[in-house]
Amino acid sequence: MRLATRRRLGALAVLAPPLGWALLFMIVPYAIMFAYSFYRKQAFAFVPDLNLDSYVALLLDPQYSQVLLRTLKIALLVSISALVLAYPLAYFLVFKVKSARLRLFLYMAVIVPLWVSYLLRAYTWKTILGNEGVLNSFLVWTGILSEPSSLFIYNQFSMVLTLTYIFIPFMVMPIYTALEKIPRSLIEASGDLGVPPALTFLRVTLPLSVPGILAGATFTFCLTFGDFVAPFLVGGPDGTLVANTIQSQFGIAFNWPLGAALSIVMLAIVIFILSASDRFERAGRLDLA
Repeated sequence: MRLATRRRLGALAVLAPPLGWALLFMIVPYAIMFAYSFYRKQAFAFVPDLNLDSYVALLLDPQYSQVLLRTLKIALLVSISALVLAYPLAYFLVFKVKSARLRLFLYMAVIVPLWVSYLLRAYTWKTILGNEGVLNSFLVWTGILSEPSSLFIYNQFSMVLTLTYIFIPFMVMPIYTALEKIPRSLIEASGDLGVPPALTFLRVTLPLSVPGILAGATFTFCLTFGDFVAPFLVGGPDGTLVANTIQSQFGIAFNWPLGAALSIVMLAIVIFILSASDRFERAGRLDLA
């Protein structure tokens, strides 16, 4: 057997398992979902009927556009909140903590919550923010409130707070990695040239950490955009997001074509965000080069 043929067979043997996995568990389910979006609901069954009724319903019914805009808003707020909290923490770990052992310990303290059940972390904030929760009990005990308040839970604030806590590790990790890769010689050279630390941060550290910011923001935004558990636990009536609507269409409403169409729209938005993030990151690399 020729060497080139053996190499091609070897490459095929290596690529076949991941490609087969992607085909079986990603491409095929998405294709089925896409096909169902063109079905028609008939009594208690769904029949193939090439039509755009589900997509038209999404465009004409204002409740779906409101849910979509609310989801985008919550995802954006969570991403911004996570960035505001994560960047100073990652910067502190990389540049201010001199002990490698202490830095590793603090970094692992950020990552450890990912090992805990997602539901447990969401329920923790429900316990804290609830009418009989830790926060209300403390405020009543100190006399700040005369009775428990319902302002802390079942609203968009509680959703943003809970989702920020859940997904902030996904913001810290890429920013930490990006900051750690910055050559210290560049920062030292900037200081030797008499550039103030604040200006060094704006002109050197921040631009070089943009890839980490983009990666963290993309992770956080997309994960929030597809979340349905936290809104169900702490969101209340005004906290329904796209994923909750899709769940109800496949469940109680029993309208699979509409749920499939909404899923395809959601998938298209996520793909657009991923593509935009990748394009911005490449543009940033070219500018730095």
